[in-house]
Amino acid sequence: MRQPGDHGGDPAWRRTPEQQARFDALVDSAEALYGIPDVSSQALARTVAANPGLRWVQTMAAGGAASVAAADLDADALERVTFTTSAGVHAGTLAEFALFGVLAGAKTLPRLIAQQHAHEWPARWFMGQVREQTVLVVGLGAIGRETARLLRAVGARVLGANRSPVEVEGVERVVGLDRLADVAADADAVVVTLPGAAATTGLVDAAVLAALRPGATVVNVGRGTVIDEDALVAALRDGSVGCAVLDVTAVEPLPGDSPLWDLPNVLLSPHTAALSVEEDRRIAELTAENARRLLDGETLRNVVAPEDL
Repeated sequence: MRQPGDHGGDPAWRRTPEQQARFDALVDSAEALYGIPDVSSQALARTVAANPGLRWVQTMAAGGAASVAAADLDADALERVTFTTSAGVHAGTLAEFALFGVLAGAKTLPRLIAQQHAHEWPARWFMGQVREQTVLVVGLGAIGRETARLLRAVGARVLGANRSPVEVEGVERVVGLDRLADVAADADAVVVTLPGAAATTGLVDAAVLAALRPGATVVNVGRGTVIDEDALVAALRDGSVGCAVLDVTAVEPLPGDSPLWDLPNVLLSPHTAALSVEEDRRIAELTAENARRLLDGETLRNVVAPEDL
């Protein structure tokens, strides 16, 4: 780790065979792991198989369930090892980015940037006011709840969609994810906060995007796979979606031939909106609390459930 947020480290660094053997011996003897070995689902699968004493793995990501799912562990391994995520740690930073995205769409930020770069001073046009808009927050976990709070603070009407019924202060109405297209018809903007999972893949599809109010803003701070990217590109091209602000994409890094790079109504962030100089401390504090719970026989926080995989 060369600086805060540098979870991958130096990409040129490799362990020698002797170092790899010592590393494997360490993780294979541990009852608990702070992080997934080498941030690799393949390495996680190897470790779980080699270490019958492993009891708990704390993942660094809020969406750590996706890495666990990619390890393709069998039922016995999932029963033996408890996996927890860092959900909640990134709520503040991602909620701020979500608010920024809604504001960027309302204030036509991509258009402003393009005109500045082109040295253009065109005739004036009206901008949207978030306080006059309805925003649909898809996923009402820690990130979604904080996003809803910030949106309400600037006067937006907030609707929500969630896997299970919940009541969230400031959210006028919450529907199930199966009714996403119905409630999208009332939305000037949609903010996606959902993690990646089989159940969420392509959830925001062409029907949902078509149901949004004309020129709506789409913001994604969850996982790129939640949005049908081809449908989003089509909606951006025909103007039914006026602006997309994306911290995540379906494939990362975003392939060089993706239309998202060049569409004039898109703002891209390279999956960096969650990071802050305080992130590692917050994850460490969450892990310390979970370690105490493990030792005291209490339920751990942010346990990955079977339906998350």
